[in-house]
Amino acid sequence: MEAIKQLLQDYSEVFISTFSEKTAGIYQKRRRELLSKLDSFCVFSGVAVEPGTEEVFASTWTRFIQDPSFLFLTGINQAGCFLLLDPLAKEESMREVLFIPLKDKDKEFWVGKRIGYSDDLSDLKTLTGFQSIQPSSSLWNTIERLSLRKETPSYAYAFFFPDYQLDHNARFALEMGTFLEKKQKTLRSVSEIHLELRMVLDRERISLVEKAQEASAEAFKSILSRLPLFKNERALGLALDYELQSRGDGDLAFPTIVASGKNACCLHYSKKDESLQEKDLVLLDFGIRIGTQHSDISRTIPVSGQFDPLQKLLYNIVLEAQLFHEKQVRPGVTLRELDQNVWDFIEKSLKNSFTDKGGTFELLYNKRPHGVSHFIGEQVHEGAPKSRSLDVVLKPGMMISNEPGLYGRFQMTLDGVHYDRLIGIRIEDDLLITENGCINMSIDIPKQVEELERLIANGSNFFNV
Repeated sequence: MEAIKQLLQDYSEVFISTFSEKTAGIYQKRRRELLSKLDSFCVFSGVAVEPGTEEVFASTWTRFIQDPSFLFLTGINQAGCFLLLDPLAKEESMREVLFIPLKDKDKEFWVGKRIGYSDDLSDLKTLTGFQSIQPSSSLWNTIERLSLRKETPSYAYAFFFPDYQLDHNARFALEMGTFLEKKQKTLRSVSEIHLELRMVLDRERISLVEKAQEASAEAFKSILSRLPLFKNERALGLALDYELQSRGDGDLAFPTIVASGKNACCLHYSKKDESLQEKDLVLLDFGIRIGTQHSDISRTIPVSGQFDPLQKLLYNIVLEAQLFHEKQVRPGVTLRELDQNVWDFIEKSLKNSFTDKGGTFELLYNKRPHGVSHFIGEQVHEGAPKSRSLDVVLKPGMMISNEPGLYGRFQMTLDGVHYDRLIGIRIEDDLLITENGCINMSIDIPKQVEELERLIANGSNFFNV
């Protein structure tokens, strides 16, 4: 057991999501579940090269993160690898074959230990659970042999999305499909079968989610306690990034968004170069990756530490919509259904709580600015690209975001004061689907008006600001 722990530590850049001595068995179980659903051989292509190219020397090292489909089945975070699953193999050891680059000691001198094909594969077999490991250069000979095998049907599988041509999976599928055509075979996508397994989180992945949520909660609370110290978006963003990464073993889930005032009306605002104004709200969209799992959180807070009457009214409309959405989430429904219900709720709330009380507004979108939910897992936006996941039926173990928002110009007179503001508000939690509903995994991340104001005020008192 100690020997395995040491090996995993030695190869920590390769195995970024480890469960100690259970690691190999967990990934092997996933592969066997997928194998049981296949009727021909299937190839998963890892990312071919690291950021940049292999021909151009990189003067600054960018940490590599593997394709999620390959990572989910192998745990291997390294370029140039392939996975072959063959349910028709006569030998048990040949049903799962790992293809890896040749061992490169010179490269390891520069970037640290990497797995590689060599004369001694004993440690690698222990770490990965594969009994058959071959050099990546032999992949196409293997595909040719299997395509000519009499037991192989008229098709084989690879992981790709048939109508999505923008990633390495599409490029590999084109290459493999062209190769198979010459053997009178066709290529089918395994993405739907694979995602049915991958989008339901097992206990091990849920434990990583819990750690990511805990790190996010602690980081956000730390920022609230020091909010008066930050004078601009960049300083606030850098501090939040530090608090997140100092609490986890991974990287940010995505570049943190810090959007104050009117900037919050730009959904993916990235500049972070403006001063924080006392009268404004600031929208934070942030998350951390722990192992292969992510948190995805949004909070909108008052720079001054106190919501003014207009901000409080609009904020509570979004918060009530978010709580409404959480109550609607359960197995058997789709994101498309849930999405429509929430935006209808916000539309009615604006009428009842805003326009009927004298307010006027102009939204920066028509009806729906964005989806209220997306799946979360191996990717921050898990599942098929773009809107292809909207009709997936929710099952226990799936995780989705809950992120209604409101973006536009709002005018209203409250307590004798006339307000005219361009305001963006988003509140986002992560929900784990259960047998009867859902669990809010982000419950410890403050979002109630009174709690936010209290935590900011406590920090102001401490720093005497």
